[in-house]
This record gives sequence, structure tokens and C-alpha cells, in this order.
Amino acid sequence: MIVASVAHLPHGYAMPTARGMLLSKQGAPLHMVASGLLKLRRSSSATGLHSSRRQQQVQGGKFGSGGYIHSCRALQAQEYTTKEDGETQTLDYRVFFLDKSGKTISPWHDIPLHSDDGLLNFVVEIPKETSAKMEVATEEPNTPIKQDTKKGKLRYYPYNINWNYGLLPQTWEDPSHSNPEVENSFGDNDPVDVVEIGERQAEIGEVLKVKPLGVLAMIDEGELDWKVVAISITDPKAHLVNDVHDVEKHFPGTLTAIRDWFRDYKIPDGKPANKFGLGDKAADKEYALKVIAETNEAWAKLVKRSVPAGELSLV
Repeated sequence: MIVASVAHLPHGYAMPTARGMLLSKQGAPLHMVASGLLKLRRSSSATGLHSSRRQQQVQGGKFGSGGYIHSCRALQAQEYTTKEDGETQTLDYRVFFLDKSGKTISPWHDIPLHSDDGLLNFVVEIPKETSAKMEVATEEPNTPIKQDTKKGKLRYYPYNINWNYGLLPQTWEDPSHSNPEVENSFGDNDPVDVVEIGERQAEIGEVLKVKPLGVLAMIDEGELDWKVVAISITDPKAHLVNDVHDVEKHFPGTLTAIRDWFRDYKIPDGKPANKFGLGDKAADKEYALKVIAETNEAWAKLVKRSVPAGELSLV
């Protein structure tokens, strides 16, 4: 697998994305491979550029103060790769995950939630400063990443998302569970979302080790949709932030910006603003760990078929 890498990159442009195109600061794609501005080379996981087939280490284990983390069918210290099928920005585009033997696996069910030293594995669905609404296809076998659709058309946010966005594997927001602390809202039937605030633009299918810092309780059309705020451990400021108050200190205004972005992004489409529970503020790390442990337990019941799966894929 080859990946585009920077040759002579004009000032103000970001790194190549997994789609093989460059993005401006505003997220506009620039098809520059044919123009000779990019060179092609074999990728290395040791560099800052990652191919769409890349290797990482994922491990199962225990999760600090949050209690035991269920790791049914988790890959224990195995490498994996990602593989793109179909053309980007089409209905057929998929990003599949493979284990070391080449077997297709699920990024939702097979990558463990817990990494090591209290860290979490975070699967990137949407790189920062892009607008294509990519997501794990929870109803398809092996749950690959695809672009979301509505009425047969590909979905895009009305403006770029400013942080790396994705999911915590082996978590599930149970739609039959009502949360009395958040207006008795029911889960949205998806894995828990992550907003990663680091400076580097990740790529689709990348798995980052992150520190959870806090959580926002978004209510989307009556459904509870948790947003865990986290930071990659490789970020230059990662050692400075360990809880939600550290975010305010070292990333001033970021928590408000995240809340406002998710509150307002549907308004341009004529929909009402989303709401937030817990006083419209981000809860601290301890509360985030409680949410993560509860949704991990819900996922464990799901894959054991202790609760109805409906249309969800459990493979």
C-alpha cells in the first residue's frame, strides 16, 4: 500500500488525508497528486504520515479506577491493518480492519477499549478540519467505516469539525436504558463518541491511545449521545492535562467550542439545536470513567445477546 507524502507543500495546507487528497485550512480537497505536487512512497508507522493500511498495537486489560473492562473477542497485543474498498466520496466506500492473519475484524467489537496504563483506544472516524460524516457502519458485518447517508445521498457537516472525532470500541449506548441524571434520556444505540483535542490531524481508521478528560451529555432529538473529551498521549500538551479543569487552563475555550459546535451543527439544515444535560457543562474525568464503564458493560451484554441487538451487527 502506498500513500501520498508531502514534497513541496504550499504554506497553510494540512497533511494528506486517508482519502489521498490534501485539505486546506478550510478543509477543501485539492486533487494534487496528478499535478506532481505530491510524491508516492511506502508508508511507515514510525512517521507522522500513515497509510490506509497501517499497523498498531492494541491490548486488552484492566481499566484503572473504572473497574474491569469487558474484552470479549478482543485482540490481545496483535497488529492490524486497515483496507479501503471503493472510491472515496461514494456510497460504496468502506474502510475495513484486518488482524495480523489478514482476517477482517470489527473496529467496534474486536479492538479493545482499554490500552494500558489507564489509557483508552480511540478509533478515528472523522479527521479534524474535514466535513464528510464518516462513521462505523454498526449494521454491516465487521462494522467498517463508511460515509453516512440520508435519503440516498452522502452526508457532510455544514462546516468542518475542528477536532478528531470517532468512537470508543466496546461501548454501547443502550436505547432501552433511561438515564435519570440526563432528563431520563435513552441511549442512541451507538458506541460512545470521542472528541480528541490534540493538535495533529489524524486519519480515518487510525487508532490513538488517549487520556479521557471529561464528558458532555448531548441530547439529540431526545436521545443521549455522550461526547467524551480526550487527548492523544502523543500530543505535546498531553502531559499537562489530566482532567476537565486542565482543559480550561491549557486549551482555553475548547470545551465551550465543542459544546457549541455540537449544539448548532444541525441548525443550517433547518433542525433545532441539540441540548445538553448536566448543566450544559462538561463533567469531570471521574464522571467520564463512570459513563465509559457503564457503556462498556452495556456492550458486553449486547455481544452476549443478553439484550436484543435489533439490526446491529455483532460480528
